[in-house]
Amino acid sequence: MISAKLPSVIETGDSRRKAVPEGDGTTGHAGRRRLPGVDLRPGAVKQARKESGLSLAQVGKGMVTAPAIYLIETGRTRPSLPTLEHIARKTGKTVEFFLADQSGNTDETKTGLIELEARVAEGRLEEAITLGDQLLKLGTSAHRLGHIRFLLAQAHLQLGKPEQATSLLREAHAHFESVGDALMLAECMGSEASLAYMTQKPGAIDLAERSLAIVRNMKAVPHATEARLLTILASAHVANRDWENAIRLYEEAIEAAGSLFDLGRMAKMYSGLSSAYRETGHVDAAVKYAGRSIALLEVLRDRVSLARAENNLGLILLAQGDRTAAHKHLDRSLELAEETNLEVGRSHVLMSLCELSLLQGNVQAARQFADQALAMAERLEEAANVAEAHVWLGRIAAEVGDEELCDTEFDIAIRGLTDIGVEERLLRCHGIYAEILESRGELKSAYEHMKKAFSASRPGILQAEADETEERATSA
Repeated sequence: MISAKLPSVIETGDSRRKAVPEGDGTTGHAGRRRLPGVDLRPGAVKQARKESGLSLAQVGKGMVTAPAIYLIETGRTRPSLPTLEHIARKTGKTVEFFLADQSGNTDETKTGLIELEARVAEGRLEEAITLGDQLLKLGTSAHRLGHIRFLLAQAHLQLGKPEQATSLLREAHAHFESVGDALMLAECMGSEASLAYMTQKPGAIDLAERSLAIVRNMKAVPHATEARLLTILASAHVANRDWENAIRLYEEAIEAAGSLFDLGRMAKMYSGLSSAYRETGHVDAAVKYAGRSIALLEVLRDRVSLARAENNLGLILLAQGDRTAAHKHLDRSLELAEETNLEVGRSHVLMSLCELSLLQGNVQAARQFADQALAMAERLEEAANVAEAHVWLGRIAAEVGDEELCDTEFDIAIRGLTDIGVEERLLRCHGIYAEILESRGELKSAYEHMKKAFSASRPGILQAEADETEERATSA
């Protein structure tokens, strides 16, 4: 295996080239190995500094001294990779601008990058992160920065750790854009879209659509990449509760994939299709695709994705009225989330268990699950899930007859959903609150919330219910 030889490569660093002093002293703590130096194109640093109108001190500020920049300019020392990136930021150049021509040459990271890609593809994600972090410390990794950071970000995303992926994707995006690698730029933007909908930030659909447009404008459209990006775009529509578009895009993704079966991607497509069919009332189709997804994920041993798929199946069974089976799958989902230390998405599972407990009449357990979901969503800054948790707390308060607390919780939820602009969720929230108000006999307020629901929704949704509510309010 390649991996058996790789540690010695990483540990020895650039031991062959000693004519020029190594590194720039930025890691000069006692007993710590200096970072290896990066080979530069002669005169590149001075050229960049002159073109940016900066002094030696201004270029080095915040990282190294003016004399250190002078030594780098004159070729008497080589900068470490962090220092080179600092110089690039200060002068407004890309890292590639400074690099010596490496065409035809091999380096320590070439073998490492192959191994890194294999580890990510095989789901050995913790191992991939360890290797990727080691590769980034090598000076010779400068030529492969974009790919290393992209693969590292993939590993973090698949482990449900979006914070670590954010800066990696941003830097990889800049790298691929600067070198004109359209395919990898599209892949990177697709991952940025995944990150956006995972963290409930705006712009996921726009990013996914732009990345898809880049790929489809290529002379030879890479169908595997097109299928991946269609899946990401579909998943963004699921997050936005736009079920019709999600189903259409998942079907396009399956068609685009053709015989190029990526089992992991297929499992996630089936899971997304299952969610969309559940929400549109096609329960049989939802059960079918959920089962296919779980079967594939079991084979692949992807326990992070399996946690989400089990939650989805639990909700489907709950909608069918099979509470015992639902409980089994939701419990397993939570166990898998805890086992894999999955944070992003765990609040979804907790709210599913809240829903089940409330249906079973266990108000105390429902409140505990809702409180846990709220705490986790707030810690991770999942704004939409924070609002959803307040919806459940409002429903629990209504169940026990605490009208004041119910009103407070729904007010928080409605304001939260309005602020982030998720229309379908806002519609649902207004509709749930309207039903609670109607059951309390507050028909005028119920009608007002139905009207607000219409203004946040496509025309025609819940129109029949609204007409009936208005009729009752008028006759009261």
